[in-house]
Amino acid sequence: MDESHSGLAHRRVGDKTPIQVLHEFGAKTGRAPVYTLERADGEAHQPSFVYRLDVGDITCTGQGTSKKAAKHEAAEGVLKLLELDAENSPLHQRLENDVCSESNDQPNPVGILQELAMQRSWRLPEYVLCMEAGPPHKKEFTVICILETLTERGTGTSKKNAKKVAAEKMLEKLRSLSGSPEITWSPKPHVYLESLRNSKLETMSLLRRNTLSIPNTDYVQMMLELSQEHGFEVTYFDIAELTVNGQYQCLAELSTTPLTVCHGTGISCSNAHNDAAHSALQYIKIMTASK
Repeated sequence: MDESHSGLAHRRVGDKTPIQVLHEFGAKTGRAPVYTLERADGEAHQPSFVYRLDVGDITCTGQGTSKKAAKHEAAEGVLKLLELDAENSPLHQRLENDVCSESNDQPNPVGILQELAMQRSWRLPEYVLCMEAGPPHKKEFTVICILETLTERGTGTSKKNAKKVAAEKMLEKLRSLSGSPEITWSPKPHVYLESLRNSKLETMSLLRRNTLSIPNTDYVQMMLELSQEHGFEVTYFDIAELTVNGQYQCLAELSTTPLTVCHGTGISCSNAHNDAAHSALQYIKIMTASK
């Protein structure tokens, strides 16, 4: 039975089937897909096949009225688990970037970082466009790379270049934190916002009891103490553009799960940081209040 009569609308990545994409993935990473026929039954006019697919430590099964259809369904399941089933997916981009890097004999930091995260079972790196400036003929882009609790930013004349610079900086940071060219750094355990609700530690208890409207309070310091007490990190990102009122602005990012990002403004960068920290503390206080 051919694919068009299998009863399944198989997704493609670009012009490739899921099976082809995983085959290329295996060839480049050394983790070849392994298909195993687990069951073949049904009537002669309506057979049913079940295949198990193993890619590294990921396993999926697929069922179809032909062996090809069952393999395709299993491959789609693996792609979904890897979040690689769209044309603009990390794998598709990595394969394209690998082709470019191979042709130029240059290492591809985006691909290296992606592969490192997959090997270590980390969350995949995220790239966020945080700023686009300059005239149309001379644009400058700033992209933030987020990997677990770490962040780095890169600037370039295109989004791709900015992303590459951010990935390069992230790899440099990982080597620096490891203290050697070999990356041995590992992320801290996730700090779930929900877990702060039952915290009896001092700073969290003070946050619950006290008001957040006392003038001249150093909320940045208070946030630092809270983050150190509970094991998450706080990063402040200054935003280049001023508000319509001419104030500075920034974002405070907390490496909690889920990730917490709060906005702040002020008459100076430090005031904006304090305002963002104040907003983040208010958010934590609301989200961890007893229900």
